[in-house]
Amino acid sequence: MNRPLLLKLLAIIVLTLLILIPLGLIRDTVQDRQQHRQEAIASIAASYAGGQTITGPVLVVPYKIRIDEVAQDAEGKKTYRSRNENRQYLFFPKDLQMQGELLPSERYRGLHKVHVYELQSNFSGRIDYQLPAATQLAADQITLSRPYLAIGISDVRGLLGAPLLKIGGQPVLLEQGAGNLGKGMHAALPQLGLADSGSLEVALTMTVAGTENLAITPVGDTNRFELSSSWPNPQFGGSFLPRTRSVSEQGFRAVWEVSSLASNAQRQLRSDDKTGVESLDIQLAEPVNIYSQADRATKYGLLFVLLTFVGFFIFEMIKQLPIHPIQYLLVGLGLAIFFLILVSLSEHIAFWQAYLAASAACISLLTFYLSQVLRSAARGLGFGAMLTLLYGTLYGLLISEDNALVLGSLMLFVILTVIMIVTRKIDWYQTAAPNRPEIT
Repeated sequence: MNRPLLLKLLAIIVLTLLILIPLGLIRDTVQDRQQHRQEAIASIAASYAGGQTITGPVLVVPYKIRIDEVAQDAEGKKTYRSRNENRQYLFFPKDLQMQGELLPSERYRGLHKVHVYELQSNFSGRIDYQLPAATQLAADQITLSRPYLAIGISDVRGLLGAPLLKIGGQPVLLEQGAGNLGKGMHAALPQLGLADSGSLEVALTMTVAGTENLAITPVGDTNRFELSSSWPNPQFGGSFLPRTRSVSEQGFRAVWEVSSLASNAQRQLRSDDKTGVESLDIQLAEPVNIYSQADRATKYGLLFVLLTFVGFFIFEMIKQLPIHPIQYLLVGLGLAIFFLILVSLSEHIAFWQAYLAASAACISLLTFYLSQVLRSAARGLGFGAMLTLLYGTLYGLLISEDNALVLGSLMLFVILTVIMIVTRKIDWYQTAAPNRPEIT
């Protein structure tokens, strides 16, 4: 075997592994910048308002029940005791409707842009209630407290102006706190008695501000929510997707129709654990998340370096033009620094512009350098064309996330095909021999 050839192969493997160090550092930088953005979101949410979850309106009737217990000891002696337990009846809207407009805007923390919104909404619905009949036992054991109408708002700092609540067409006073629903507001109602029944026509107008995410809980037996906005890139999530939606460059309009038969929200609100209540979510998603895109790009960094080194090695085999390991290393570092330039530029300009500028800078540098290393401007331009194709393919993978696997597979197949065609006439046994003849 040709010892210099083996040493060259070993050196290329070691250099490839060494390039993983700067690539790893660059990826850590990307993730660190992404963490800074999350901190910027948290900072704005702390001083503005966080993502909002709106729940209600719900009629809450608190009551205290006396529970009589009998205990028997080992000797058969019975002891009697009573304890009081606080409970509540919850009555949900028969039909709940909401018409709203989401007004997006932007806030900045340093270089980081955070999307915020104002929701201008009108809720309406009818709540029917029927309290249990007043038997003699129940009358002695149950004491009703004053009922109230509760509207849950996860971050009440986002309430803008004075919300208007009408019951039966008459304005009612709103107070802080939503009782069973946590944070929010409530309106005290007249005292009720056992076996009372009735119906409340509820209308609520309010403006709520929040950061990036909005969730609405479908508490009614039937729910219809209609939302429009000028934001062109909504991300619909949660437990329910819109029944109809239209999204364009001018904004979006979406309509949800949810039945209590399809939702566990009422049962979850009646339980003690109210975390994870089903809701429908809308997020003001970024059209391009520069950090997730850059992070995905760095994952292809090793492939870039490996393909370039393979190209160099094949060129050495074919043209008998030695390339020093230091030259391999410098070219590998030039490929790696592209990703750092991409991240730093994309924080100031559009991602596609940053990608174009970073790739143009690196391709120009490497083309100039390789023209000297390979002792031919044509050869340098050839490698520059190869790098241009690689960067173009990578950009296609980044902007087409759904098709990334098939595009990446096709790219690797094409590269393998090209390598096999170029090296098809090489006699590898002769190349590896101690005194190999020049291959033409």
